[in-house]
Amino acid sequence: MSKVRLLVLGAGAMAANHAKAFAADPRCEVVAVADMDGFRAKAFAAKHGIARSFASLDEALAWGKFDAATNVTPDNAHHPTTMKLLAAGKHVLCEKPLAESYRLALDMTEAAKKAQLVNMVNLSYRNVAALHAARGFIAKGEIGEVRHVEASYRQSWLVGNHWGDWRSDPTWLWRLSEAHGSRGVLGDVGIHILDFACFAVGMMPVSLQARLKTFAKAPGDKIGDYSLDANDSAALSVEFANGALGVIHASRYMTGYANVLKLDIFGSEGAIEIAHGFEWTEIRMCSGSDVHTQAWRRIAAPAVETNYRKFIAAILAKSNDEPSFRRAAELQKVLDLCFQPSAAQAAAVGAGP
Repeated sequence: MSKVRLLVLGAGAMAANHAKAFAADPRCEVVAVADMDGFRAKAFAAKHGIARSFASLDEALAWGKFDAATNVTPDNAHHPTTMKLLAAGKHVLCEKPLAESYRLALDMTEAAKKAQLVNMVNLSYRNVAALHAARGFIAKGEIGEVRHVEASYRQSWLVGNHWGDWRSDPTWLWRLSEAHGSRGVLGDVGIHILDFACFAVGMMPVSLQARLKTFAKAPGDKIGDYSLDANDSAALSVEFANGALGVIHASRYMTGYANVLKLDIFGSEGAIEIAHGFEWTEIRMCSGSDVHTQAWRRIAAPAVETNYRKFIAAILAKSNDEPSFRRAAELQKVLDLCFQPSAAQAAAVGAGP
């Protein structure tokens, strides 16, 4: 295979990012797009210079002239569509979360393994160079043994109108309603901040306790057909495999932050902190003799390959890469536990890959 022929499954806003990223890779040719709205698929194809469009995945599979697919469908469609793609022998990059539950995510993981197909999940913050730099420093023992972790995903679109008025825009309203498929802020961005923290320290939680909170936002907690019952804030208290403690939280009420991830990792001999926004990243370290004066120094982080490029490289090399379906499944296992009663949450969740 000299060039990977790719299908874009889904024709929404995020799919546009995928189409542009893959079109920029000379090792890839975006040959088709499929969406259940045929008119939207056709318009998407015209906008992005894609030769073919289909009104369903079944139509695209009947045509079949593609090697791989990037799955950018709604969350609840990830499992059924990915399973069809795998059954047809297609490599898959799937948007996060991999599935709505650990059970379904594991089903997809095992199917990909059995079919010996490249499987990856677009945990987009793996593209942040500072995260890989931090992981490298920690793995080399630059801050000693990890003792404490603080991680937060900060949004404020329930406070400000920087992304429009959530009260009237279905783009945001569905995210507040369990009946419309939302699992709240935890289901939306929880997988990102959980992976951000766990990837950096190289460990998954072995136990946790979680609290989820939904705040009153409208009379009767309802706007039109949308019941506003999904969680707005989530706080996880976790313990890692080496005994380190951590606090991982996310909220849509963190005023002053449009979309910022923060990570502080404290070790027995130093600390690393990362702050990452839309188009900026800061990483600092306090280690060595600086621990006695609390002096922090900025770190330069070399660029890393994006998930999109890694996916194409993995197909050409016939070898899977990270973040894999299995990794996403293990993250989903932790998130699923957050919705269980506190007694179940306290149980061991098991170490991930």
